[in-house]
Amino acid sequence: MPSSCQSHDIPWAKPTFWGKEEQYVLDALRSSWISGGPFVERFERDLAEYLACKHVLAVANGTAALHLAFLALGLKSGDEIVTPAFGFMAAANIALQLGIRPVFCDVDPRTWCMRADDVKAVLSPKTRAIVAVHSYGNVCEMEPIIALGRERGIPVIEDAAEALGSRISGVLAGTLGAINTFSFHATKTITTGEGGLVATNDDALAETARLYRSHGLRRQRHYWHEVPGHNFRMTNLQAALGCAQFEHVDAITRERRRVFSEYELRLGGIPGMAMQQKALQSDPLIWAVGVLLKPDVFPQGRDRVSLALAEKGIETRPGFQPPSEIAYFKEKPYPVADELGRWVLSLPTFATLQNSEIEHVCRQLSTLAHA
Repeated sequence: MPSSCQSHDIPWAKPTFWGKEEQYVLDALRSSWISGGPFVERFERDLAEYLACKHVLAVANGTAALHLAFLALGLKSGDEIVTPAFGFMAAANIALQLGIRPVFCDVDPRTWCMRADDVKAVLSPKTRAIVAVHSYGNVCEMEPIIALGRERGIPVIEDAAEALGSRISGVLAGTLGAINTFSFHATKTITTGEGGLVATNDDALAETARLYRSHGLRRQRHYWHEVPGHNFRMTNLQAALGCAQFEHVDAITRERRRVFSEYELRLGGIPGMAMQQKALQSDPLIWAVGVLLKPDVFPQGRDRVSLALAEKGIETRPGFQPPSEIAYFKEKPYPVADELGRWVLSLPTFATLQNSEIEHVCRQLSTLAHA
């Protein structure tokens, strides 16, 4: 039976240790390989095989992965990227730090993800990349987005930070774009504590990413900087944890699917809320279950619902804050994203969440309708 490392009534997320995490981390520590090392190489091999991807680069975190993808594509100050107005803002934040303008598009009110038509409406001559964010593990309809990018000569980045294990037309998310990114934060499907990954089948992009990942240095020549690089490297200690987690990726996937199915079953009978819907030809592995509350059924508002659940020992999270409410973006309203940001409630979701706990969450949520 896996052991967990936190004790709450029902937390929003909880990392779970499945077997050899402690052993592998101690192996790395005792080997003296605590920066780079064999576990990093093994973790990259494991993920490359799992994703069926030619090049994978382990990095310090998911945001670093996006930064590295931008550098590999040669994005620079004055360029623009298109990214959705609902989703975690890592891509937009990194863009601002690099002098790149994030241009937002609204999202599908059913899937909460960007669509090709949403993207097309905001393209400009300065657009240099499209960042498709697979929010909550649900997936964007990638074929038309990639076709649009190909037509306009614009590379597509999949931000699959929340979508490890999700599939689109039978293909794993994070393998369809020109260069793609993942996160292994403590809340994610598998974890290295922090940690991330860049994945690409493009040899030239992979070579550039490797240079920028480690100070612009080539291993063949010490202290010879080819480009003004950064240090985005994952440590051997992080990778050791990841290797142990990845040994159980099938079990984690199975249990997360169980959790989502239980929520689907129990939330379907509660009025006044809608779950995130799957895109066509997709099989998402949902990272976090979200519900869109209806104002007429929950007049007290989403935040008061969250507080009431917290009083019952149930931790929840609000929907992602839209850019129109983040001062430094200076953005206009986005009707769908703004509604999602105000009314989405993210419920406890992790592999070891018990069916009885899911039933309790749903029962307590139902008592707050018309409150």
